[in-house]
Amino acid sequence: MSSPIAGVPVEGLSLESIEESEAHRAAMELVIPTLSDIPPSSDLDLIFLKGIMESPMAHERLEVTRLEAVRENNLQLVQEILQDMSGIKDSSGVAGELQRILQEPHFQSLLQTHDSVASKNYETPPPSPLLDPTLNNQPVPPDAVRMVGVRKSSGEHLGVTFRVEGGELVIARILHGGVIDQQGLLHVGDVIREVNGKEVGSDPQALQDMLREASGSVVLKILPSYQEQHPLRQVFVKCHFGYDPSNDSLIPCKEAGLAFRAGDLLQIVNQEDPNWWQACLVKGGSAGLIPSQLLEEKRKAFVKRDGELTPNSSALCGSIGGKKKKRIMYVTTKNAEFDRHELLIYEEVARMPPFRRKTLILIGAQGVGRRSLKNKLLTHDSLRYGTTTPYTSRKRKEGEWDGQSYSFVSRAEMEQDIKAGRYLEHGEYEGNLYGTKISSIQEVVASGKMCVLDVNPQAVKVLRTAEFVPYIVFIGAPDFDTLKTNNQAAVEAGMASKQLTDGELLRIVDESDRIQQAYGHYFDLSLVNSDLDQSFQELLVALEKLRTEPQWVPVSWVY
Repeated sequence: MSSPIAGVPVEGLSLESIEESEAHRAAMELVIPTLSDIPPSSDLDLIFLKGIMESPMAHERLEVTRLEAVRENNLQLVQEILQDMSGIKDSSGVAGELQRILQEPHFQSLLQTHDSVASKNYETPPPSPLLDPTLNNQPVPPDAVRMVGVRKSSGEHLGVTFRVEGGELVIARILHGGVIDQQGLLHVGDVIREVNGKEVGSDPQALQDMLREASGSVVLKILPSYQEQHPLRQVFVKCHFGYDPSNDSLIPCKEAGLAFRAGDLLQIVNQEDPNWWQACLVKGGSAGLIPSQLLEEKRKAFVKRDGELTPNSSALCGSIGGKKKKRIMYVTTKNAEFDRHELLIYEEVARMPPFRRKTLILIGAQGVGRRSLKNKLLTHDSLRYGTTTPYTSRKRKEGEWDGQSYSFVSRAEMEQDIKAGRYLEHGEYEGNLYGTKISSIQEVVASGKMCVLDVNPQAVKVLRTAEFVPYIVFIGAPDFDTLKTNNQAAVEAGMASKQLTDGELLRIVDESDRIQQAYGHYFDLSLVNSDLDQSFQELLVALEKLRTEPQWVPVSWVY
């Protein structure tokens, strides 16, 4: 039965791809035989559908039309046109404008790309019976060039470095957040052939200079690498050293380097290069190159740290007066040997929501006022802050009771606990042992209070764990004149027992500087104690921020 609407043109049935056309043709061949059984009295929509599918026009619309290039030598044709126009370009403004357009590098590259594509056969060859059939499914990237446009100002760095590979300049790395990274059109491994129509040669520095001096629209002619881009894990680190790329002779591109100071927080965005990572400051700014952990370890492995402090340093352990009988030598558990070999590079950190730290550690030179700050804090809020009771082997004096100022134990018991590693630090004074027991810190924390400690600087690494979660505050000495004035005022007010000599005051300032240099990378806060009340207020503000602001902590505390 013929359709009442057969032959009527039907719009909207043309398909966009060869695959879709073939699929639709196959579907029609399956459906048409079933439509022959439809009686004339059937639903009008089915009759209408049958008429469309039997229409020759519908089959014509589904025919696959393959586009072919008219010619393959358009670049040669343009050259011939330019030769023919050479006689009229001066007399005709239109001819001159056409000549300029045809000679533009962009237009020439477009024609070259067209001719390259037109001259190739992209039909998939039949699989060879002698080869593994799975090899025919591997994509073979075409070697056609691409043109990539970038807009920049003169002197602006594009955030890309290059290396020589096979005599050609290849993109070695793309800096996170840079111009090229934001555009997303170039990839590591792409070969750079030309910049604004000029060949680039094989000198990476010459190419960097060419790109730096270029301004406005910059057109790069590249050979794509077609490398698959994998998502990179982003990590955050705290820097334990300072870095200035302008003083680094090893960095591949000084302009691409990122300067930072000890204590800065960095986001590492790329670690593919074993020697040079890409990072940006957490507080903001574009990414740059920094030495990797491996590279910096190699540079620092055999270099002794300046201001290295050991347990035998009198600056840490001696009293202000320097009298031998009053010296207390503190030994921090399992710490001294590690202190000599530690390499301070990067420490991975994590951002945490506000939370209460378990311990507050006050670090500073002896005589700088850290114990005064500790007592002031305990008096200010005894419900929130607590401290430990030191242990001693000396005999209890009249009027003393156990647990008030000291916990009294026998020397044999104390020596046994010291040997078992139960003391954070310990020392001997006038024939008696004194020390801070680790369990006493745990007891204060278990009571719900923040345990306030003023300890030997070497104790920091023992306490800086997920068990104690410390907030470490360095109490720095002011300048010599201010320290001398403060000491004199304290003596007159009855808060200090003796007037310190100039030599003793200079020793405090020197000790403070050495502690900061050796342990500064551990400090969460640094205060210069020029005025006790002002320093106390600054400490209170910092402690309150712990309850209201996010914190960066070592990743080992979290995972």
